[in-house]
Amino acid sequence: MRLLRIGPPGHERPAGLDADGVLRDLSAVVADVDGALLADPVRLRVVRQALASAELPVVPDGLRVGAPVARPGKVVGIGLNYVDHAEEAGAAIPDEPVVFLKPSTTVSGPFDAIELPPGSETSDHEVELGVVVGSRLSRCSSPQEALAAVGGYVTADDVSERSRIAAGPTWAKGKCADTFTPVGPWLVTPDEVPDPQDLRLELWIDGERRQRGTTARMAFGVAELLAYVSTLMTLEPGDLVLTGTPGGVAAGRPEPRPFLRPGQVVEAEVSGLGRQCTPVVAAAGADLLTGAKRPA
Repeated sequence: MRLLRIGPPGHERPAGLDADGVLRDLSAVVADVDGALLADPVRLRVVRQALASAELPVVPDGLRVGAPVARPGKVVGIGLNYVDHAEEAGAAIPDEPVVFLKPSTTVSGPFDAIELPPGSETSDHEVELGVVVGSRLSRCSSPQEALAAVGGYVTADDVSERSRIAAGPTWAKGKCADTFTPVGPWLVTPDEVPDPQDLRLELWIDGERRQRGTTARMAFGVAELLAYVSTLMTLEPGDLVLTGTPGGVAAGRPEPRPFLRPGQVVEAEVSGLGRQCTPVVAAAGADLLTGAKRPA
C-alpha cells in the first residue's frame, strides 16, 4: 500500500492510492496514518480492503500533502553509512553505525518549504531511505526480527547545517532546525519493497542531479541498523530511522561548495517511494551562529 496524509499542518487526514493510482480518503476507515495503525495488522487489512474496493471518496486536487506518517516519537539518524559518502568526506567506514537523534519537529511534508535558519551558509541536502517502525523493537537478536518490525519505507531528506555540526560538540545542533526532515510523499508498506538493499536514491537541485546512489552501497543494511539501534534504545511504532546518504552532498564537492540557498528547489526520490519537491526559503528568527536577533 501507498499511504499519505492530506490537509493543513496539524489537521491532516489519512489517504491512500488505489491500484489505479487514484488518491482516496481513508477518514471513514482509520483515524490517521500513525504508529498505532502500523502496529495493527487487522486495521491495516481493513485499509487494504477498502482501497481495493475503489468505493472510498476521491481526494480533490490541490490539497497539501503532509508527512505520510504522524509525527514520530523520535527520529534516529545514521551517519557515514554509504561507502561513497565516506570516501568524499575523507572518512573511514566506522566500525559500528554512527547514531544521532533529530527532534520530531524537524519532520515536514514532501512539498513543504525547507526553511534555512537565519545566518545559514552551509545547509546541505542528504537524500535517504527512511524506515518507519511498525512494531516495538528492543534488543533485537536477528536481522529477520528487525525487518519484521518495519512498518513502511519513505523518501527522506536529512537536511544538515554543516557549520554547526563541525563546531560541535554534538551533531544535533546542525540537524535540529524545523523543516530539516522532509518526508514522503508516500509511506510504502514492506510488501511492496521486497529488498530494501536494492533501491535507487537520487536528488536534484533546480533540475541538476547532485546525488545518485543505491542502498546496495550501505555499510550497514536496514536490518543490521535496526537491530543495532534497538540495542541502544527501544524503537516504537511510528519512529523514523534515517539510514544514511550516498555521495554527492555539497560538503563533498570542490569549492565553492554549492550549499542550499533561498529560491532553489530540491527534488529527492527513492525508487518506488515517490519524489518530493521542496522549495528552499529563508526563515526568520535568531541568527544561526551568534544567536542575535535580526533587525526588524
